[in-house]
Amino acid sequence: MRAAALPRVAGRLTAGAALAPLVWFKTGGAADWLFEPADVDDLRGFLRDLDPRLPVMALGLGSNLIIRDGGVPGVVVRLGKAFAKVRASAPLTLACGGGASGILVSSKARDAGIAGLEFLRSIPGTVGGFVRMNGGAYGAEVADRLVDCDVVMRDGALLTLGVADLRYRYRHSELPEGAVVVAARFRGCAGEPGAIQAEMDRIAAAREAAQPLRSRTGGSTFKNPVGKNPVGKNPAGARAWELVDRAGCRGLALGGAQVSEKHTNFLINTGHATSADIEALGEEVRRRVALDSGVDLEWEIERVGRP
Repeated sequence: MRAAALPRVAGRLTAGAALAPLVWFKTGGAADWLFEPADVDDLRGFLRDLDPRLPVMALGLGSNLIIRDGGVPGVVVRLGKAFAKVRASAPLTLACGGGASGILVSSKARDAGIAGLEFLRSIPGTVGGFVRMNGGAYGAEVADRLVDCDVVMRDGALLTLGVADLRYRYRHSELPEGAVVVAARFRGCAGEPGAIQAEMDRIAAAREAAQPLRSRTGGSTFKNPVGKNPVGKNPAGARAWELVDRAGCRGLALGGAQVSEKHTNFLINTGHATSADIEALGEEVRRRVALDSGVDLEWEIERVGRP
């Protein structure tokens, strides 16, 4: 679609924007259009006037995402600095922009003496992303602390949705297709800043020790199995990394992609991988785990775009 056919914007609208530099794997094709809105009104007007046939996808820090090599059709929306503010609002509550990082939210919570949000220190994404997928780690998840969120719908409407509206499950919400989370409120409990920082430090050290954070990766690849699954059961309650390891996939490589030696639920780009390499390796791991243990691992990493 030509630029003249798109709505006018106050922010930045770029045709054929490379997405690989914006995602952790550093692979994948371009967006047909990349839109970085100036503010909420700019985003609302753009989506309202955009051809409803064009797909819309929100992009945060790209930490749990495979952008396929053929690129992303339609419009990719990326929230910039205008959406990255965090402030204390009601008692023990933080009001956060959809583009704020988990590290910023947890740090602001510490400064305000709000405990219970330390786990967000370990989520390498933005508020919009972890609200959408019910992000979690170290025994806590967004559903435990979210009060509500502001969402711009595909038709430009601005809605406030509570936790019940999102119908959270493990690493999943029912946020409508094309909707963009522009703000959220989180409530914690009273805490002492020093103790909060100590817990954040513990989480950071545990991540550094266990995960390949210095590699080009995409975070946890597969969801931990919960109860019964389409192929069989997981009677021992094994986590995804244990099932991958048990199936002999530690260090398994395909093209430039590899299963991490450090943490087997992480795939890494060794330097020359394509997105097709990474996705194909993930599917091979799923196949081997199903043969070995009868468990059908579900992708946690989102895969988008054209093959």
